[in-house]
Amino acid sequence: MRKLWAIGLALLAGSAQAALTDVMLDNGMRVIVHEDHRAPVMVSQVWYRAGSMDEFNGTSGVAHVLEHMMFKGTETVPPGEFSKRIAAAGGRENAFTSRDYTAYFQQMQKDRLALSMQLEADRMAKLVISDELFAKEVQVVMEERRLRTDDQPQSVVYERLMATALQVHPYRRPIIGWMDDLQSMTAQDARDWYARWYAPNNATLVVAGDVKADEVIALAKRHFGALPARALPERKPQAEPSQLGEKRIVVKAPAQLPYLLMVWHAPTLKDWAQDTTPYALQILAGVLSGNDSARLQKSLVKTQQIAVDASAGYDAVARGPGMFMVDATPAPGKSVAALEKAVRGELERLRREGISEAELARVKAQVIAADVYQRDSLFYQAMQLGEYVTAGLPPEALAGRVDKLRAVTAKEVQAVAQQWLQDERLSVAELDPQSLDAQPARAKVPGVRHAN
Repeated sequence: MRKLWAIGLALLAGSAQAALTDVMLDNGMRVIVHEDHRAPVMVSQVWYRAGSMDEFNGTSGVAHVLEHMMFKGTETVPPGEFSKRIAAAGGRENAFTSRDYTAYFQQMQKDRLALSMQLEADRMAKLVISDELFAKEVQVVMEERRLRTDDQPQSVVYERLMATALQVHPYRRPIIGWMDDLQSMTAQDARDWYARWYAPNNATLVVAGDVKADEVIALAKRHFGALPARALPERKPQAEPSQLGEKRIVVKAPAQLPYLLMVWHAPTLKDWAQDTTPYALQILAGVLSGNDSARLQKSLVKTQQIAVDASAGYDAVARGPGMFMVDATPAPGKSVAALEKAVRGELERLRREGISEAELARVKAQVIAADVYQRDSLFYQAMQLGEYVTAGLPPEALAGRVDKLRAVTAKEVQAVAQQWLQDERLSVAELDPQSLDAQPARAKVPGVRHAN
């Protein structure tokens, strides 16, 4: 049965009203179409509700490795041919893996949508994972891990702190995988993952752009409709137990500067119509961070000059537990301990005094403007829809997000700071920089971009 919402997304001044169509095919595949007729282009994304949180211990990183293998050929499309066909049609394509999902996308002229669906349906059902190609590609992923995590001290801090802050939940494992697991991974691990999760009834197709919903649905039925649904593994609850006290780690890694990362357990959006805390936490993050007038930047960087940068972050949409984060780099000659004391001072001032109506109005304008600006991009229109529905939220939650942010009060912002930014929910990591001695150069792995 089709649901049709006339969602008035006032993307930017002069943008058109848009209708959203949400359909479930007979095989359980969900199809969401967001019509936007401002330019003759479209973006098509296939979202699988399978990310690193669904992995087993010992196979961390397999979701991301399988993402790589999805470009390595099917029974009918030779290795590398997928990307060549999209490029030949004037399009671009890529994929991304998160804790919650794996998604694949193409951006093309609107009349090439059929090609996009044909290729995606083919690799949904007919992927070939050869031992030889897997052995090469897992080396690419290992090198990617070295470049993006092992050689980036702040990334190492984040990875180790997540493994400390989370005791049980699989979010504690890195998306790219632990190196030992990658080194031990086999092609059969990837085949098992593909067989377990890559089914139409575990996928959502999101199409945004200059398209007509009825035509998109017809194409989806033609290309995906014949693929059979499969029984999916039971997803067990994996609730993170309450933290019973502050956690603290020191990470020693080669680096030029120290670094401070603080994370508090925080709720995520579950009942979008009734929840208020996630929206208030998002405004709180805007109070602390985002521009030169935000509190952390203004106080720590400009006034006290104790930090060279400081920011806060929070993501309300996730399948698993949420985190509110503050990170900062001390100014030369300043210690991490002094910087943490200054951060705590700003948070205590906020908890004690709250925020003024003028500050609230300014932050709301900035947070909502960033939200609206993202929605002016076809890619992010589709991206936000995919993230929301994969997290179990309806499209109405995205459509109502701006109104919910507007409704946040100054008292609610102060209350969430008082309730959630408490030490019993806090985990802290300090980067203790080690000597940057020259490391022996590694041989380059084909398929990985190396930093200069």
